[in-house]
Formats: sequence, structure tokens, C-alpha cells
Amino acid sequence: MGILDFLSGQFIDVIHWTDDTRDTMVWRFQREGHEIKYGAKLTVREGQAAVFVHEGQLADVFTPGLYMLETNNMPIMTSLQHWDHAFKSPFKSEIYFVNTTRFTDLKWGTKNPIMCRDPEFGPVRIRAFGTYAVRVIDAGHFLSEIVGTDGEFTMDEISFQVRNIIVQAFSRIVAGSGIPVLDMAANTQELGKLVAAEISKVVADYGLEIPEFYIENISLPAAVEQALDKRTSMGIVGNLDQYMKFNAAEAMGSEDSAMASSMGAGMGAALGMGMAGQMGQAGPWGAAPAQPAPSASQAPAAPPPAPAEKVWHIAVNGETLGPFSRATMGRKAQAGELTRESLVWTAGQDGWKRADDVAELAQLFTILPPPPPPPAS
Repeated sequence: MGILDFLSGQFIDVIHWTDDTRDTMVWRFQREGHEIKYGAKLTVREGQAAVFVHEGQLADVFTPGLYMLETNNMPIMTSLQHWDHAFKSPFKSEIYFVNTTRFTDLKWGTKNPIMCRDPEFGPVRIRAFGTYAVRVIDAGHFLSEIVGTDGEFTMDEISFQVRNIIVQAFSRIVAGSGIPVLDMAANTQELGKLVAAEISKVVADYGLEIPEFYIENISLPAAVEQALDKRTSMGIVGNLDQYMKFNAAEAMGSEDSAMASSMGAGMGAALGMGMAGQMGQAGPWGAAPAQPAPSASQAPAAPPPAPAEKVWHIAVNGETLGPFSRATMGRKAQAGELTRESLVWTAGQDGWKRADDVAELAQLFTILPPPPPPPAS
């Protein structure tokens, strides 16, 4: 290497860092074999801080701006005197750039359920998760306490430790807050502020702060959530006695329909078997031979029972009246107690309907006699 190349290598450096990543917190300036020279220009952009380390010790922290490094680390005359080091100074200086912007949308969550005492349910276990943001507020302290001599330090290298601090603080605050589990969803903002304040006290020792902290969800174990769903369903049902009566009436209607279907199938099968027997005993020309008189042991089987009669219920002023047979419904129609607008229900019917919309009851209003004529004058 010629003397001119050597001297040109000793002149002014331009030291700066443009971050093209999303997770780098600290980056060491790469000198590519050259020491930092006298009068080098240091550019620190907004959202950055530069830490100057001289001879292994933290010398200074530079905030955003343009600086001339007028140190005695390696001026031209000094380097020319170090012949035994091949023109390389044994005293090294380094520049570490620290990203001071916010690292956002970082995730946190409880690995295991947190035990707490609820004033309504007693001991319960809850889980929680959310997001947070972190920022370096003391670049020198952060470099000396966390980074050390790491040339490229990313957020992933410290996020695990920050998450542990968050979960510990969250567990302690939630367990001692006394807020009922059912009210925690309405108090996540207040809980988040308490947790963020507690976390900031710890991470301040690392040169960090937590400017944002959010609780997105607080959940209970699956078994407890199922029990709460049942309790909610009972509250929606309201009057349990009326609900049980309604279910019983529906079950009776279903049983009556099933019984009628089975009875109809049985009667059809019996008729089919009787006709087949008569045809088998008929003569060659279709004339049935004389049948012997049945003995006492061959007495005819009793006829099947008549199908159950359909009954109706009437809704009057929020109450359910009935059940009434069709004949009774006809008498009520004649007496004016049942009108076309009356709401009625029977087993197998989809909800309450107007009496005029039910074919079996609409006939009751069509066969009523017209009003009597006025008396003769």
C-alpha cells in the first residue's frame, strides 16, 4: 500500500447508520479494519442515540445531530509513531448506535392460569394476553447492562425477559385487586395502567420503558365458562315453571303424534293380514268356503283404541288456558270467548297462531249462524 493510500485512509470518516430492519435495537459501526480517526463526522438521526466506547469504557452518549469526533484516539501523527504495530493503533474506539423508537405490537400472555380469589365464585383460575410497546430511554445504561459487546442486538433477545416481568407484575396486581372476574373486562384499562406502572419500575434498571401496555382478553377455564353459559341460559328462560310446562306440553304432543303413527301402522298391517288370509281361504272361483264357528279359545281380538283427541291451549292476558277439546272450543266460539284473533296452540304446532289461521278451528267461525233479524215493528 502506498503512502498516499495510507494517508487517505487516515482522513475523515463519515459514521452513520440507516436501519432497514424492524427489530434491531443496537448496531455497532463496522470500521472494516480502520480505527475511528481524528475529526470523523458522526451523524445521529432522529430515533437514534450513539454510544462512544473508548478503550473499552463508555465515554459519551450522542443524541440526534451532527458531531466532529476530535479525540486523540488515532491522529495522523500518532499513528505514524506506531511502527511496531504496522501503522495500526492498539487503542480501539467503537460506536454503537441504539434505536430509541418504540417497538410496538409485542405479544405477552400467561403460560399457566393465574389463581385468584373471586368475591362471587371463590378461588378461580384465569388466563390473559395482550400487547405492549418498549423503548430505550437510557442508551448508555442499556448498552452496559444488557447488550455488552454484541455487535447487533435485536428485540427478540430481550422480549422473553420483558414478558416474564409483565406476567409476574400482572399476576400480582390481578390477584390483589379484588375485582370480580365478571367485571374485569370493564376494567382492563385501569388494570393495564397499574401493570404498566409496576413494569416500568423494573425495566428502568435496564434503561427501558413501557410506553404502551394493553390487556386484550381475560378468560376463564373451559369448564367454568360452560357453567357460566348454563347460568346465563337460566336467566334468559326467566319463569322456570312456565318453561317446564311448555316443555312438558311439547313432549306430550310428540308422544301423541308418535303413538298415532304407530297405531295407524298397526291397523294397516292387521287389515293387510286379514285380507291376505281371506284370499288364501277363498275357493278356486273366488267364493269363500264356509268358516267354522270360532271356539272360545279363538275369540276375536279387541279393536285397537281410538286415537287421542287433539286438544288446544288459549293465550289470554299473558296466561295459558286449557287444554280444551274441539267441542269445547266450539262452545267457546259460540259464547264469544274464542274469536278469530285469539292465539291458540296445540302439540306439534310451530308456535302460537291466530285461531282463524288454523284450519280445524277456522271452521268453527264459518258454521256460526248469522245474527238474528231485528224485531218486527
